[in-house]
Amino acid sequence: MSAFEILRFAFRGLFINRLRTALTVLGITIGVASVIILLAVGNGSSKAIQASLDRLGTNSLQVRSGGQGFGFRARASASTVKPLTILDTVALTDKTQAPDIKQVAPIASTNGTCVVGANTTTPSTFYGTWPAYYEASNTSIQSGSYFTNEDVTQARRVALIGQTTATALFGTQNPIGQTMRCSGIQFTVIGLTTVKGSSGFQDGDSLVLIPITTMENTITGNQPLTDILVEATKSTTTSAAQAELTAILDARHGITGRKTADFSVFNQASLLTTASTSSQTFTTLLGMVAAISLLVGGIGITNIMLVTVIERTREIGIRKAIGAPKGAILSQFLIEATILSLLGGVLGVIAGFVGSHFTIAGTKPVIVPASVFLAFGVSILIGVFFGGYPASRAASLRPIEALRYE
Repeated sequence: MSAFEILRFAFRGLFINRLRTALTVLGITIGVASVIILLAVGNGSSKAIQASLDRLGTNSLQVRSGGQGFGFRARASASTVKPLTILDTVALTDKTQAPDIKQVAPIASTNGTCVVGANTTTPSTFYGTWPAYYEASNTSIQSGSYFTNEDVTQARRVALIGQTTATALFGTQNPIGQTMRCSGIQFTVIGLTTVKGSSGFQDGDSLVLIPITTMENTITGNQPLTDILVEATKSTTTSAAQAELTAILDARHGITGRKTADFSVFNQASLLTTASTSSQTFTTLLGMVAAISLLVGGIGITNIMLVTVIERTREIGIRKAIGAPKGAILSQFLIEATILSLLGGVLGVIAGFVGSHFTIAGTKPVIVPASVFLAFGVSILIGVFFGGYPASRAASLRPIEALRYE
């Protein structure tokens, strides 16, 4: 038999049972699409996390009161913890002791409600700081201007706000130059920060930044700093900058010997590495889940081809009786299985690209090119592998037994 006739018999066999063929192709399609979409979700999630961390900068360090890890914690001896102060911030700017520190910014945080007419909002981030904060935190503005060192020294009531805060208070109006009241104090909006988006935990655009002296004079009083933001000279000197700031603060806070430090240092680069590892693990797990559906599709091919062989046993016997070689029978059924997986693979890739254009569980999927080739290639191999046994069984039928089959 010629290759053309073998191919014609294969297509005829699939066309006869159109519904069965369609359902088998659907199984492969779902498997391939699942691999592409779920890996895209994992990749999109990873990129979203990385983008959120990059907003702070991989050469940034954050210092917070309290030892034994970053963040708030319950302490039995809270009175022994020396708070972070402006003087600590100034000490970290000493280039002779900290040559790898580029700049330092104090952060005083508070909670407050801002009001404009009948509109109110409670920003998730309400900071008092000074101009070094902008570069250290990668905070840029899309309109207006930053407040200056002179604004800080004069304790002027000016503010930068994020897009979420601007929309809540001013709607579609331009907020620059307008006034708002936060915690009962009137501020003039001089800048609108560039949209940051959500980090998954809080809205990065629900933001108000004011001079730290203004916050101390009008809202919080002389309270300890919440954090100190430190920027290393470059990403490769972050560890050196951390060692330098630790040494300076240890000396200022009287941390010697085995005494536990009363501050914590948060290394952005370390978090990025941890987050990347976690995201890779998450993406791998999603890929494994998707691969199971592809495997199920392969089992479906085996099942459908075995049923086909049983239904066409008599036909196979007749063809072998009139001289059809074993190789022709084997090739026909392998081609049928391969066509099923090939068609399912193509449709699965299309479905994967279409499905990846929608936001899934708050995450914008980002297709991994390798996953497309991998899923498509595996679908073809599955067709050959899972179609091999039914094809071999069909080719091994003895003509006399096949002819007797009813």
